Amino acid sequence: MALVEVRGLSKQFHKGDQTITPLDSVDLEIHEHQFVSLMGASGSGKSTLLNLIAGIDKPTSGTIVVEGLEITRLSRSALAAWRAANIGYIFQTHNLVPVLTAYENIELPLLLLPFSRSERRKRVELALRLVGLEDRADHYPRQLSGGQEQRVGIGRAIVADPRLVVADEPTGDLDADTAAQILELLKQLNRQLGTTILMVTHDAQAANLAERRLYLERGKFIELPHAAPADAPSNAAAAAVPDIRIVS
Repeated sequence: MALVEVRGLSKQFHKGDQTITPLDSVDLEIHEHQFVSLMGASGSGKSTLLNLIAGIDKPTSGTIVVEGLEITRLSRSALAAWRAANIGYIFQTHNLVPVLTAYENIELPLLLLPFSRSERRKRVELALRLVGLEDRADHYPRQLSGGQEQRVGIGRAIVADPRLVVADEPTGDLDADTAAQILELLKQLNRQLGTTILMVTHDAQAANLAERRLYLERGKFIELPHAAPADAPSNAAAAAVPDIRIVS
């Protein structure tokens, strides 16, 4: 069974007298443990789709089922509770709270869930270790590089052990070397921890890291062929990312 099933999904926005339809009756399945990349021209509906699957927005019509639950039928409050427990979101611009440390930013999603303080600490420390920032736990965003800020964002996205991580242009604001390191980290999360990832990107090389590549054009998905091995990150990028291991 698919982890995510999208059926007949449409979304319309109204701007004055104009109706904009970025998604028109689209279907999509994402299976557990897949790493899926999604490309498409600006305005094609990629980010709209991410927000719908993540439960941030509601569709005009159609259904979204995640692990057997039809989230399109949930109330706003129920959807918010579901999203906190099941979805990790990686933003292009990090969206970190500037007055909170790396530790506190990663802890934020857990404050919405029924975890004790000791359980929160255990999860945050694990997330910091997974993204290689144990020595930056007490640093504020202004004290971090762009790549480190994005690692905090990834830590925040995975700290609750979500069913699905969605990433909206996670390397869009990074230089090439740092972007390669972030992509290598996402690949390791997928391959070693089995994290299911749906990533929107404009970068063909970034998209090539995924086992499944989609292109969204005129509201329809085009399945792209598998990437050649040459598109993988460099050895230097891989070496800059800590090996991911769960240690109990």
